[in-house]
Amino acid sequence: MYLGSVRFVTRGSGTWRSTTFDHTRRKPEHVEHSYGGVGVDLSVKTLATLSNGKTFPAVKAYRKAKSKIAHLQRSVSRKFKGSNNRKKAILKLQKAHYRVASIRNDATHKLTIYLAKNHSEVVIEDLNVSGMLKNHRLAQAIADGGFYEFRRQLEYKCQWYDSKLTVVDRFFPSSKTCSHCGHVRKGLKLSDRTFVCPRCGFFLDRDWNAAINLALAGSSPVSACGASHKRNSAGRMRRSRKRTPDAGSTSSRVWICLTLGKFLRADKSQY
Repeated sequence: MYLGSVRFVTRGSGTWRSTTFDHTRRKPEHVEHSYGGVGVDLSVKTLATLSNGKTFPAVKAYRKAKSKIAHLQRSVSRKFKGSNNRKKAILKLQKAHYRVASIRNDATHKLTIYLAKNHSEVVIEDLNVSGMLKNHRLAQAIADGGFYEFRRQLEYKCQWYDSKLTVVDRFFPSSKTCSHCGHVRKGLKLSDRTFVCPRCGFFLDRDWNAAINLALAGSSPVSACGASHKRNSAGRMRRSRKRTPDAGSTSSRVWICLTLGKFLRADKSQY
């Protein structure tokens, strides 16, 4: 067994750990993906919403530990500089920050491994994280989500598991586009959590609708609750006309979703 290198790393908790590299990990020879392409929409409320409807809630590690961290910071400020009590208080504060980072990193690793290992293609949006952080009302929640770290991990894990990573342009209106008819809705606010198309009346969760549009922007076949979509010879999206589908097909699930939506709207109008 060949010993490559040894490095010593200090953590925020004050402990020292040594890591040894004895051999190079071999890439899996053949990886069978359980699913095709999938679109992933990142948000503050839920960490990730997939085009198949599956959601991964945000851990919100810093938000849960915010009061404890503030208490420890006040404790540090009350101690004399250079005293042993101040060093102990700083160590407790470092452990609290280290715990927050570990919880966030663990959730990100589990999600990125699941996406890269089980899907042949993962489609995400090129988010302008630095620009999003300028919104002071959402900056803390965006930083707590770790969007940049999510993309960084997904890039090398998709290479590891032979999965294709597609990054859609940041100006692509994934949240404003109807995943059923393709109409782009103007004036969509961030507070509008349900997307309602003014043209066809189709409504769906905002993040789910965006994830479907991202999946359709990819190159692999997708499985999503939207109309049947195909690409023409020019590579542009072509949407089929609405028809009553055969039972068991992908478009039949779409027809059921639309019919159920109309029934719910009609039932709600009676009250």
